[in-house]
Amino acid sequence: MNEALLRSLTPSVLAILVRRGADFAAAEDAVQDALVEAVRGWPADPPRDPKGWLVTVAWRKFLDQARADTARRRREDLVDEEPAPGPAPAVDDTLQLYFLCAHPSLTPSSAVALTLRAVGGLTTRQIAQAYLVPEATMAQRISRAKRTVSGVRFDHSGDVTTVLRVLYLVFNEGYTGDVDLAAEAIRLTRQLAARIDHPEVAGLLALMLLHHARQPARTAPDGSLVPLAEQDRGRWDTRAIAEGVAILQAALARDRLGEYQAQAAIAALHADAPTAEETDWVQIVEWYDELVRLTGSPVHRLNRVVAVGHADGPRAGLAALAALDDTLPRHTAVAAYLHERDGDLATAARLYSEAAREAPNHAERDHLTRQAARLNTRRNDQPPPGH
Repeated sequence: MNEALLRSLTPSVLAILVRRGADFAAAEDAVQDALVEAVRGWPADPPRDPKGWLVTVAWRKFLDQARADTARRRREDLVDEEPAPGPAPAVDDTLQLYFLCAHPSLTPSSAVALTLRAVGGLTTRQIAQAYLVPEATMAQRISRAKRTVSGVRFDHSGDVTTVLRVLYLVFNEGYTGDVDLAAEAIRLTRQLAARIDHPEVAGLLALMLLHHARQPARTAPDGSLVPLAEQDRGRWDTRAIAEGVAILQAALARDRLGEYQAQAAIAALHADAPTAEETDWVQIVEWYDELVRLTGSPVHRLNRVVAVGHADGPRAGLAALAALDDTLPRHTAVAAYLHERDGDLATAARLYSEAAREAPNHAERDHLTRQAARLNTRRNDQPPPGH
């Protein structure tokens, strides 16, 4: 069974049903039913035209649902309009489907779930496992999302920025359950890039490729986090890095700089450095300046502080940090890092311990706790003054 083929066909089949007049929620259910039929029947009897087969079966499933609906009289008109069997139309409405699933009326979590189901072709169970929630909870979330967008017109341009934000949310979940959401986000972003000529779509794809290229080196055999400076760069995926850099260069050449292109440029500079010591921190600070100008994001300002601490020294970094709100997430961890680089191990160890208590997840908490323990051990091993 070619699951990848099924998932790649899902959005275009769904879009065809909606174009024919099917309600989005009912159409999505019908497509899922058709996918189940495909899984059962294709291994023994594969169709010559997989997409046409799915469209025909999904449309019949939709009509079966429509006949049973309380609004029978209105929907029976669709039965008379059933198209003759044949090749699926060449019109590709997948782009509109991206816009619909990232509609502003949806919450971010609902938009993510609907995108993975309707555009990505994942099952509700797979999505639930990836987000560590019960399947029933995810099913309710997806049903509410489908109801929300059912009345939205399908013939107008959507907001690319919102779509990219949803795809980036998917990417940042990484690997959980039996689905690599980072890889899935890259696949969906590639699909989007093939359908829309937009430098920020290219920028996001480049950013994802450059970050994902470092994935094999991000964790130690025991599952603990490995900081960027300590990663084995020989384990980075050089092919993905080369592709990401090429995509980024083409996007930057269009002179329409956006947030994702700037982030990708920073990732490219990290990827380009043979060693952590050879990182071009001065240029990274300049790209963070652009990123802060574009977004004003406090998170980007905090990341810029780390870059300043490398480019101009830890005290310059601490001075820049003093200008930021100390309630920012990871503010304490950055302060600990800069104090360590400045040689103040006692303050750094104390701040690492504080940052561990504030950490948003177990992996980060364990990493920060180990950092504090490492510095405390170093301090204890140092000879007392005068010896």
